Amino acid sequence: MATIKPFKGLRPPKEFVEEVESRPYDVLDSDEARQEAGDNERSLYHIIKPEINFAPGTSEYDPRVYESAAEHFQMFQDKGWLVQDAEDHYYIYAQTMNGKTQYGLVVGAYVNDYLTDVIKKHELTRRDKEEDRMKHVRVCNANIEPVFFAYPDNAVLNELLLRYARTAPEYDFVAPIDGFRHQFWVVSNQNDIDTITEEFRKMPSLYIADGHHRSAAAALVGAEKAKQNPNHTGTEEYNYFMAVCFQASQLTILDYNRVVKDLHGMSSEEFLSALTKNFVVEQKGTANYKPGHLHEFSLYLDGKWYSLTAKEGTYDDADPIGVLDVDISSRLILDELLGIKDLRSDKRIDFVGGLRGLEELKRRVDSGEMRMALALYPVSMKQIMDIADSGKIMPPKATWFEPKLRSGLIIHKLS
Repeated sequence: MATIKPFKGLRPPKEFVEEVESRPYDVLDSDEARQEAGDNERSLYHIIKPEINFAPGTSEYDPRVYESAAEHFQMFQDKGWLVQDAEDHYYIYAQTMNGKTQYGLVVGAYVNDYLTDVIKKHELTRRDKEEDRMKHVRVCNANIEPVFFAYPDNAVLNELLLRYARTAPEYDFVAPIDGFRHQFWVVSNQNDIDTITEEFRKMPSLYIADGHHRSAAAALVGAEKAKQNPNHTGTEEYNYFMAVCFQASQLTILDYNRVVKDLHGMSSEEFLSALTKNFVVEQKGTANYKPGHLHEFSLYLDGKWYSLTAKEGTYDDADPIGVLDVDISSRLILDELLGIKDLRSDKRIDFVGGLRGLEELKRRVDSGEMRMALALYPVSMKQIMDIADSGKIMPPKATWFEPKLRSGLIIHKLS
């Protein structure tokens, strides 16, 4: 069963929210953060991308940078740009993209649920990235940014969410970069709080959708604090970390596509011929062509689009990993034909989130930067949950969730 709790959120007054809120730390680089923050002293980038508080070129891993995050976090509170609620609440965070709205519950997720796999993972994490986020959590003594969870659809919670959606939100704005609408409600009614807690208690698992490194860092710091406290009782705030939980059926997963620098010594004709061993190859012309179903891929090469349909026997629909198009393309195209063995480290390949569209794939190939592009059919949330339940791990660069959670709407302090 999943254990959650309400918490006293630290958040901006309504008049400051659009100055404070930002994109997540890991979707932009230091220069982009510096540019977006500009002369806005209330921008959360001063806390989550604190290298912008120093001269350009300063390493984001410089010890002074972490200290600056803590100093700015305290300053935001001292100046009243972030104010802590007096009581424990749950919160509702809604995002609207292309006319579709998804409603998330902001909760305190239980550290021990992460450690005992009640909170399911589907990606590997890197220790260096975990340690970076752990340093940030330690120095701020807070979860500054939320992680992104999914939970099995629940009729009781859905009714509660829609009831709040019919009321005036605390925050309501359209973000300048993504152009999506973001709304936020405070759940202060005790009966509603109890209902949320109880409905989550009935769930055997929660699923990390996005934010595996933040989840790991938050949980590991919580466990670390428990070991360091001789009077630990299990009720301390550090036993929980902040997550926004969405019903699985509401989530939008976009394609996560590949661009490759060369054809591993083959000519275009040799490459297309080699593909016919495992794929039905059809030329589709110069107009953008998007995969229409599972096991179909779109290839862009020499100004033309091709449809690649995996042949029977090249995949295993009964295997949670073997059924995935990211696995098929990794095995039979990137590895077998192009010699790309490790998607995480090979410099010949790059990845393009589906929000950028097929035009971005075409642009990067037509510019000469890349030789070919491969577009994939999106992974489904059911596939992710099946893999997590099986204890297996997704291949790298398999999922791209949109819209991304905005940071700065709410923060969870660990004490």
